[in-house]
Amino acid sequence: MPGLALAAAEFAVLMTAFGPFEDRVRVAIGVSGGADSMALCLLLDRWVRERGGRVAALTVDHGLRPDSRLEAERVAQWLGQRGIEHHILPLPGPPITKAVQQAARAARYAVMMAWCRLHGVLHLAVAHNSEDQAETFLLRLGRGSGVTGLSAMAPIVSLDDARLIRPLLAVPRQRLEATATAFEQPWISDPSNHNSAFRRVRMRHTVLPLLGTEGLSVSCLTATAKRLGRSRQALDLAVAAVLARAAALDPAGFVRLGVVPLVQAAEEIGLRALAGVITCVGGALYPPRLERLERLYHLLVNGQLAGGMSGGGVTLGGCRIVPQGEDGVLVCRESARVAAALPLVSSLRQHWDGRFLIEAGPEMGFGRYVAALGVTGWRTISRKKGGRSLVRWVPAQVRPTLPAIFDEEGILAVPNVGYNRREESRWPTPCRVVFAPVRPMTTVLSSLVLS
Repeated sequence: MPGLALAAAEFAVLMTAFGPFEDRVRVAIGVSGGADSMALCLLLDRWVRERGGRVAALTVDHGLRPDSRLEAERVAQWLGQRGIEHHILPLPGPPITKAVQQAARAARYAVMMAWCRLHGVLHLAVAHNSEDQAETFLLRLGRGSGVTGLSAMAPIVSLDDARLIRPLLAVPRQRLEATATAFEQPWISDPSNHNSAFRRVRMRHTVLPLLGTEGLSVSCLTATAKRLGRSRQALDLAVAAVLARAAALDPAGFVRLGVVPLVQAAEEIGLRALAGVITCVGGALYPPRLERLERLYHLLVNGQLAGGMSGGGVTLGGCRIVPQGEDGVLVCRESARVAAALPLVSSLRQHWDGRFLIEAGPEMGFGRYVAALGVTGWRTISRKKGGRSLVRWVPAQVRPTLPAIFDEEGILAVPNVGYNRREESRWPTPCRVVFAPVRPMTTVLSSLVLS
């Protein structure tokens, strides 16, 4: 088994696909304590040190099992003995009880990315391997995914604050266990990896071995995913061209979408363009299910969107899609799906509702938060303007979903429409609000497959 271990030179070759890196590079690594992540941490630590940089290992404590904190502290002890920086990141909010694996994964990425943002780290490495890639391919095949889903996990994902990199996607799990052994590094076996209640676990221990006997090996499945990844890149370029003609994105977080360019494009391209708009405006990481997207697409191309909807349009993916003019629609956030209030912290960048980046200034103070403006809030700021029109016109469907800054007196500011309660005293707006969705409309430069 030691002969299977990844050598330093082989790992260096794998890392060439992710360069160039800045001088004295800092890389964060998601480390669960399993063999895969421990192997990646030790390999990457050696590689980065040789280049004058350093790594920071991040272990997210989900609190899903009684021993999770003890395991995180064990990882900290192991890495501390090797002189590797380590941080335990607790998961904020109530315990995860539904769709546990998916929700825990999303929360894990959010917490680690927030750490990278706070500490100015531009690269977050995770230890997904070839079996993980094959499992993802099969899971998405079972959901009826198209090319994007079946291309599975991308080696590089460019996010708002850091790049997510996966150096080990082509490496089998057995080799990573051998690598940890060669480093004389013990690891933690997570019991959830053997819990057949999870579909991925059943895929790993039952379906993949069976398919292997029929020639559908892990290497075959991962090679297929890689080829589909090339196809996805070509499709993304075509989608970007359609969206350049069809979509007008407003900084207040809505899109005016022309239907004609969607109809003129091939159906696959039109569907992808529509998915990009819905996912971007909805503040989601993943597009809607394909069958639902297809229903909306055919309503649009057949001019039937308002039929039976009392002119109110339809909802999909956290968005409201409303007819606008003869050949266009308004795509805006669905009011009922907007995120809860988020307390604001002075001099800190925070994301709200998957759509807006909030940069609170040093004068922010305590007790202030960002939340949806709401219908009542819009009426309030309109009244306080003394009947004057607001700085920017915003469609009625969008107004309740705008991010507003609140304090103990009520609405302090609505930056997207230029409202500031204290503008008469020339107080600056206490924070900057920028539409920066977790997924852009096009994925030419990034692929947001985070499974």
